[in-house]
Order: sequence, then C-alpha cells, then structure tokens
Amino acid sequence: MPELPEVETTRRGIAPHALQRTIAAFIVRQSQLRWPVPQSIQKAVGQKIIGVERRAKYLLIKTCAGTIVLHLGMSGNLTIQLKSAPILKHDHIDIVLDDGNCIRFNDPRRFGVCLWQASDDPPLSLFKNLGPEPLTRDFDGSRLYRLSRDRTLAVKNFIMNNSVVVGVGNIYANEALFSAGIDPRRAAGRISLARYNRLAQAIRTVLSQAIEHGGTTLRDFVGANGQAGYFRIQLNVYDKAGKNCRKCDGRIKSIIIGQRNSFFCSDCQH
Repeated sequence: MPELPEVETTRRGIAPHALQRTIAAFIVRQSQLRWPVPQSIQKAVGQKIIGVERRAKYLLIKTCAGTIVLHLGMSGNLTIQLKSAPILKHDHIDIVLDDGNCIRFNDPRRFGVCLWQASDDPPLSLFKNLGPEPLTRDFDGSRLYRLSRDRTLAVKNFIMNNSVVVGVGNIYANEALFSAGIDPRRAAGRISLARYNRLAQAIRTVLSQAIEHGGTTLRDFVGANGQAGYFRIQLNVYDKAGKNCRKCDGRIKSIIIGQRNSFFCSDCQH
C-alpha cells in the first residue's frame, strides 16, 4: 500500500503540472472504487486548480468550488500523461487539464477513493479525529509520551494509529523503531519521554529520507512521472527477516504485531 512518502512524492510530481490549470473534463470509466465516485465530482469541471495538498494519505486537489479527495488505496497511482495516451486496463479516472495533459488514476484493486468535498459542505468524516502530520511542529516526543500513558498496546501499533500521528504506515514504523532502538513489541505506556523524543525524530528522519528517494516501491507504486521509488535499498529491517543487522550483525527477526508483519533486531532494539 502506498504510504505517506509515496503519496507526498505523488503530490510533488503532480503539483507543478496541475496548479493554475483549468479542469476541462472529468472522465470516470469505473465508478465503483472503495466507495462509488459521486456524480457531484463533475462540479470540478471548469474550475481552476488552486492547490494540490496532502492530508495523511489523502491527496487534495483544490478549486474554489470544492476539493477532489483522492486516496491511492492498496495499489493505485496517479500519473501525469497526455490525454491522448493509450488507456490501460485499470485506468479508471482522468482529470483532463486545459493544456492537453491529464491526471490519470490507475487502480488495479479498486480500493482507492475519489470523492468531492464542496467548499460550502461540512468536512468529510474521513478527516475527523486525524492526528498531526509527522513532519510538522505539531508532532513531537512529548505528544507520544502524553498519549501513551497507561497504554498496554505494542508501541508499533501505537505509532500507526492515525489519531496519534498520521501517515506512519507499516514499513516506516518498522524502520523508525529500529533507528530509535525500540522493540516494536514493547508496551507504549512503558517507554520514557527521552526514548519517545528519539522515536519522534526517527519518524521524521525516515519519512523525510523516503520522500527524498521517491518512496518505497514494493509492488505497484510509481510516482507521478511513472518512475519507481528507490528508498527500498535504504531499508534496514523491513522485509529482511533472517538477514544480518547492519548495526550489530545479529539476525533480523519477523513476527506478527497487530496482524502486520513486523521486523526488528532483538539485539539492537529493547
């Protein structure tokens, strides 16, 4: 599943091509995604794009009339293409721009999202109770420490909770905990403020580095330019069970935490 760095990479790729362009047409070839694409999405036609933003893993294409809300789901990607480019099997949506290009949404598993948020409507429930963005000043170790008190769930599950902080998916949770030297199984409420400060910094660093490398391509993800991300070669523990730890030369282990594969070095992480 594309995580925050992949979505941010996509946003940065799309924005220069989309900003200040007018939406000439909105073509929906397959309306049955995770939720049906609403007919109201056609209100975007004729509107100028005034912003391309991200909230958590959602992309927000903003106009004066409202916002197109997109989520890449399990396997989706958005690319900038010529409107005349050949249509592939899973090219479900084209946001056609007035310069002949289009923002094309391809989603083989159809678990993505395309919704319309009118400017005069209340916020979509999708954005209710979301925590702060991890790369902003609103997120720090003090927040993690405060919210974790008396929590017995594993710290890995804790930092993947979107009400605590958004966008820390499975890959980057594994990597940040390794960088901070924290065992992913450890109870969230039993971690000190000093260690949470290190973890918050590790989360920021890992996500920032992943964005610089264009994200982590595991299966289907490509960026807005059609290129794969290359952060995978920087991964220390994710998907490396049985391999030697880069820090201590011990063995990377794999267990299931919260129904997700988790990878760690028991010699380095405590």
